Amino acid sequence: MKPLNTNLFKPLFAILAVALACVCMWGCSDKTEWNKGFGGAEVVGFIDDSLVIVYDSQGWHQDQGSFIQDHGDISGRGHQRLRVFNYRVQEDGPRWSDMLDNADIEDFNYVKGQLSDSVIWGGDPKSEVSFWKIGEKPHKKKIKKMFDGCSVEVPYTTKLRTWLDGKILVMGNKLNPDIEGFHMDSLGSEYCQYAVLDTIQKITTYKRLDSSLKWIQKCDDVRAWDNDVYCLALDENNGNSFVLKNGVDSIFAPMEKIYDGHFSGNMIELGVRVCSLINDVITCPDVKWTGNRELEFYRNDGAVIRLPSPN
Repeated sequence: MKPLNTNLFKPLFAILAVALACVCMWGCSDKTEWNKGFGGAEVVGFIDDSLVIVYDSQGWHQDQGSFIQDHGDISGRGHQRLRVFNYRVQEDGPRWSDMLDNADIEDFNYVKGQLSDSVIWGGDPKSEVSFWKIGEKPHKKKIKKMFDGCSVEVPYTTKLRTWLDGKILVMGNKLNPDIEGFHMDSLGSEYCQYAVLDTIQKITTYKRLDSSLKWIQKCDDVRAWDNDVYCLALDENNGNSFVLKNGVDSIFAPMEKIYDGHFSGNMIELGVRVCSLINDVITCPDVKWTGNRELEFYRNDGAVIRLPSPN
């Protein structure tokens, strides 16, 4: 009898080994597949009275199934992208564009909002935060949190704003929100109202408003320019919205009945207008926009500026 030729079985052994590995891992089909186009385009901020920052991302999915058991698909979004457009003049494409080449799926959102004229922030200021400056790649920082005079942190963070002494203000929608049906004023002093992020020390300190800042409690949005604190107060009842400077000077918007608005970098969004605040004077150009649903801007002369397709 001829001896058994084991070389004939080597390819079969290799196939069985791969199959066994797939069974152990519940399937080998875990390659990330990216959609061809981008979606979810929205305005994330304004640089000046003619340039707007638009954010979008690309969808992905992974097949988690196998030939033995189907574990379904998982999906998400990545390849986050920023583009800068001119919103006063119709152009064929963006002035600038950059996309994150995150081949590995990561649970980190690099685009949460606008910090300054050319910086977009992401992440979470109490653990890890990122800053994405136009023309550069994002920079991530691990952050520690501390408490000063309170022990319960701001329940959620929606805004980072430039603040005094080169630091960053951390706040929710308002500085005096309702929490689970209770107004902040009716809660104990253990509840923090805001926080300050020191990017040099990499520490976010949660605080309550002291006597010098108590006046900003009425603000819908607040930020600092140099050594001055500016507050945007929206009067929903009478429509007399205005900006307060250092709690004393009132700078009225050149229009009436503005029920929504916020600071957007060095600009101010007031209703359908994007305005500038220069030398304590609010100036609003002849452009209106319809919001993120349409990504269209309208000039007073009737011209419609449509931002190009996201793909």
